[in-house]
Amino acid sequence: MAKAKTDGVVDEGRDAAAGASAQVAPVDSTLGYEQARDELIEVVRSLEAGGTTLEESLALWERGEALAKVCRRWLDGARARLDAALAESPDGAEAGAERP
Repeated sequence: MAKAKTDGVVDEGRDAAAGASAQVAPVDSTLGYEQARDELIEVVRSLEAGGTTLEESLALWERGEALAKVCRRWLDGARARLDAALAESPDGAEAGAERP
C-alpha cells in the first residue's frame, strides 16, 4: 500500500517514479553529426522553454552534454582529416592561401 501524502511530503514511490521518468536514453555513439546537432538544438530549446521539473532539466542537460561530445568528436575527426589531406598536398596548406 502506498504512503499517503502527509505534511507536504510526497510518497516515496511517486518520487522514484518521477526520477525514472526524468531519465533520458543514452546517446548512440554511432549518431551522425547532423543528427546529434539537431537533437542538441531541441534539447537547448526545451531547456530554454522551461516548464520542466528539476530532474527533467538535469536529464536534458546531461543528454545535451553527451550530444555535444558526439558533435565535438565528429568535428575533431573532420579537422584531423583536413590536416592530413593538407599535409599530403605537394604545396602544403600554403597552396590554398596563395589563390587569387
